[in-house]
Amino acid sequence: MTMATAKPRRIWRRIAWLPFLAMLGLTVMGVFAIYSATYRGGDQPVASFYRMQMAWIGVGLCAFALATFVDYRQIGKWTWVLYSLCVALLVVVLLFGVERYGSRSWLGIKGLGIQPSEFAKIGLAFALADYLSNPDRDVRSFKSVLVCLGMVGGTAVLILLQPDLGSTLVLAPMAAMMMFVAGVRLRYFAAAITAIAILGAVFYVNLRGYETTSEQLRAAAKDRAAYVQQLDQLGRKFILKPYQWERVLVFLNPERDPYGWGWNLRQSLIAVGSGGFWGKGWLQGTQNVLGFLPRQVAPNDFIFSVIAEEGGFIWCLSVLVGFTALLLNGVWTALTACDRLGRLLATGITVMLFCHIFVNMGMTVGVVPITGLPLPLLSYGGSFVVSTMVALGILQSIQARRKAH
Repeated sequence: MTMATAKPRRIWRRIAWLPFLAMLGLTVMGVFAIYSATYRGGDQPVASFYRMQMAWIGVGLCAFALATFVDYRQIGKWTWVLYSLCVALLVVVLLFGVERYGSRSWLGIKGLGIQPSEFAKIGLAFALADYLSNPDRDVRSFKSVLVCLGMVGGTAVLILLQPDLGSTLVLAPMAAMMMFVAGVRLRYFAAAITAIAILGAVFYVNLRGYETTSEQLRAAAKDRAAYVQQLDQLGRKFILKPYQWERVLVFLNPERDPYGWGWNLRQSLIAVGSGGFWGKGWLQGTQNVLGFLPRQVAPNDFIFSVIAEEGGFIWCLSVLVGFTALLLNGVWTALTACDRLGRLLATGITVMLFCHIFVNMGMTVGVVPITGLPLPLLSYGGSFVVSTMVALGILQSIQARRKAH
């Protein structure tokens, strides 16, 4: 009997324990890091973020168990219902969502908030995997490629309108790798690369146009507040919002605005570099505790900077080992899946996790522009920790029903 026909009561024995323990270890480290990121020293009260994170981890563990023990092929039968629900929520959040930090990305429910875009990534992965795994469909045809691009493009536009550029950028590599594994013709990838090159040229022209305009506004403004207000009035003239262009320009030239748009990156680099080998110790990170690393981003986007400063190279290495275990398990799951649906789904989830890990760690050390992508299992955020655990549970479900070797 293969793993594919194993009964649900035997799934517990087939759980991949190493990635499961890695997941638990990272979540525990995340709680301690979030506590530290909100610690202000002395007798000052600590924000309740770490308590909320613990509650969300509890919800995530329940979701992980459910995703593990339910056959992913049974979930696949409801793919289009789930995907349609995800798209509907993305539309609803644009109309009635709560705006935070300049993005309308949250739906408020009794004082809490969920971020539909986090679950939309998994919904899109299921939709693409279901479509590309259909044995009656010619995935090498141009029609199939157009359908896939339509699903990705439609989801990306809805997320970009929030605006959430970081989540949008995750969709393209995830979909591209799934299509590659499915067997889409290489000439279509060549056409995509050409299109990306053209879009890159357009982006570059707009970047230079924005840079020229912003410098003119800076020279004309009497103070920084007036300068920022004038930037906001640019609207969509240069496609992206001013703060998104500024992130790219600061990435290209960190000294462009070190006390303004470049402040987060500057303080993150100091935090990471000052941690040394052993770190300064838990609750001892001066960049964090003294507020140099902005307190509104330290628990989420820049949680790795907090870990690097207080735990040094040792904690950073532990984080990398944990993520490596999760990613290698994802690759192994894709290679040993019992069917095309499982193989493609595992591929999409693994690439999605890799993009989050690479971009978040990269932006804290200046390797990539700051995009606001959180770090899986470590960053503060209920929707993200739950959706990540659901994704990891799906990987466990696929692996528990893999073909025998």
